Amino acid sequence: MNYSRLYEDKKRGTAEFPMEFYLLDETHARYQMPFHWHLEYELIYIQKGGFSLTLDGKVYTLSAGDAAWIGEGIIHGGFPENSIYQCLVFDLHALMNNTPLCARSAAAFTADPRSHTAVFKAGSPESGLIGQVFAAQNEWTLIGLIWQLMGSLMGQKERPLPHPRQVKQLKDVLAFIRDHYEEPITLAQLAQEAGMAPRYFCRAFSAMTGKTPIAYLNYYRIEQAGERLLLTDERITDIAFACGFNDAGYFTKAFIKQKGVSPSTFRRTL
Repeated sequence: MNYSRLYEDKKRGTAEFPMEFYLLDETHARYQMPFHWHLEYELIYIQKGGFSLTLDGKVYTLSAGDAAWIGEGIIHGGFPENSIYQCLVFDLHALMNNTPLCARSAAAFTADPRSHTAVFKAGSPESGLIGQVFAAQNEWTLIGLIWQLMGSLMGQKERPLPHPRQVKQLKDVLAFIRDHYEEPITLAQLAQEAGMAPRYFCRAFSAMTGKTPIAYLNYYRIEQAGERLLLTDERITDIAFACGFNDAGYFTKAFIKQKGVSPSTFRRTL
């Protein structure tokens, strides 16, 4: 199977400091977090509101002060609710390869990224460290805090996530949706992409994402439409058709249901 289509291939920061921060609220074009994966590690910290985070099929409900450490290659996605949250995506290998000691430690830590992928509740030592990461005022403090966090995770009993075969199949389905969302897509096509019978595929997909396959497809289309509304001057009808909707009226109804406002209001107010 080829999972590379779902891979989020983006350079983070600079060669000397391979990190990138994101602060996201309802006005951000990528406020929602469609399912994806990347070779970098990621920290998430919830400042306000709620966030439903899925890590390789396991759903976590986060609130203010909660945090997560996500290992490389983990499929993850989230649905914020009146939320303000921060993300830090970083290349741990590049960051720690400056000295032999750092390189050996990073290699030991990243040998099994799934073992250290976890969610931390507000008030826990790990959540506190992650909160300090986002408040750090300089690079030295930031790197030191990440080392502390790694040490804390290494000292804990491993809590590996389940890794069923469906996770790999899901990567192909999500990649197919990302590459073909503007085209007509049927449930049978998605099931075929996963290599499952439609009935079993629906159960497996819903268990791992919290949505039916068609509901997620429409969710993804609306998110792509919302991004185009904010970042382009395309006509709303053209955006609807470009994002896989063959009825502008249905698109508007679906957009209002998901975003709470019409496409024109969304473009005008954000």
